[in-house]
Amino acid sequence: MTTLNSVPPEIAARLAELGSGFNLPQVQALYEPLLARQPTEGVLRTESRPYGDDERQVLDVYQPASPATSPRPLLLFFHGGGFIRGDKAHKANIGWHLARHGVVALLPNYRLAPAHRWPAGPQDVAAALTWAREQAPALGADPGRIFLMGESAGAAHVAAACLMSRFGVHGVRGAVLCSGPYNARLERLSREALNIATPDPRNDAYFGTDDPEALAAMSTALQVDVAPFPLLITHAERDLLQMQVQAGELFSRLAGQHGFTPELRCIRHHNHFSQTQAVNTGDESLSGPVLDFLARHGA
Repeated sequence: MTTLNSVPPEIAARLAELGSGFNLPQVQALYEPLLARQPTEGVLRTESRPYGDDERQVLDVYQPASPATSPRPLLLFFHGGGFIRGDKAHKANIGWHLARHGVVALLPNYRLAPAHRWPAGPQDVAAALTWAREQAPALGADPGRIFLMGESAGAAHVAAACLMSRFGVHGVRGAVLCSGPYNARLERLSREALNIATPDPRNDAYFGTDDPEALAAMSTALQVDVAPFPLLITHAERDLLQMQVQAGELFSRLAGQHGFTPELRCIRHHNHFSQTQAVNTGDESLSGPVLDFLARHGA
């Protein structure tokens, strides 16, 4: 496949037409023919390995097929879905792409609301990370070079897991947070300004309350209590408004109050859904910065 590096003009034009609303079905239809012919050569995939007892606590493994001269870096990627839906299979392109570039990629499912409310998400991130550390040698990976990454709700789970010490996540090389909601209290108090539906099927199902103080206790941006480590925070140029606001807020709080030096990237031309759909299609708008981040932090 020809390397495009950035968004093809015809795709960029269509994304501009779609704008920044909820347009997942249209984005999926736009990328379906590209993903149908995405490259997968040189990668071994093992599906649905359990990391916990719940039926949702399973993950897919993507490994480079070629023998390694030394243990490889490992990245766990957590899909989005508004806390109530989503599946690892929908983001297989992430696994294929990372493994094609020498990274062992794990794509977990996790428990969903409303059956499983906060803090089920970060608990599952911690459980998947524990499994990854134990299994890393058998996967040809280095347990000392593990990264976390998530998009949307998955980014919220990753952020909570590694920025709130109560979840016991430590020692990761870095984390990538793509267009996540990190302040449930802000979303509840600013739904009209942020164009969020009321009742909100996402937050209401997962956080289970509209009490501002209870939501503050569950809001990662307000509860950071860990030592600084490498972070890449991204949002899309045509992202949902609340995701743009929250990326800026998390960046500001980490840099201004907690001693972090996070990186902040705007993924040009893309919207909330297209930025990850484009991975492994030749468009490196998101994957390029991610692989660069991994390389600079020990991958």
